[in-house]
Amino acid sequence: MKRLLLPVLAIGVLSVAGCANTSSMGGDVYRGSQAGTSQTVTFGTITALRQVQIQADSRAGGLIGTGGGAVIGGLLGNQIGGGSGRQLATAAGVIGGAVAGSAAEDSANRVRAWEMEIRRDDGQNVVIVQKADRDFQTGQRVRMIGSGANITVAPY
Repeated sequence: MKRLLLPVLAIGVLSVAGCANTSSMGGDVYRGSQAGTSQTVTFGTITALRQVQIQADSRAGGLIGTGGGAVIGGLLGNQIGGGSGRQLATAAGVIGGAVAGSAAEDSANRVRAWEMEIRRDDGQNVVIVQKADRDFQTGQRVRMIGSGANITVAPY
């Protein structure tokens, strides 16, 4: 029972610690540096929508998933067999855990998003990708708020 408790606790801690902050990818969240600053507003109509995914950057550069998975895999592998068999099982557990942990972290850091092609009122077409935190429709009038790499789309 005690041998099972450590891996379960480790998985729980790593699953919470490895998540990237994706709240800033939506249209309803501003960064602190954007508050109190003047931003440009342009208007347009959505001409095409496509569901995509944003792969958020891990705050720890993938080390939590890979390292945590390796530790947990090694602990689990070490419980199998005896002698040189135990060493092989531990090594296999470390490698398998690292691969599984990395994949789990990548999956946890993926966010549903919209790729919106918008025809601005001045005739120019732009494409903006943002977190799918609200529903948009083709033909919908929208506001584009911000400038450069910091533009969000909001219903008009």
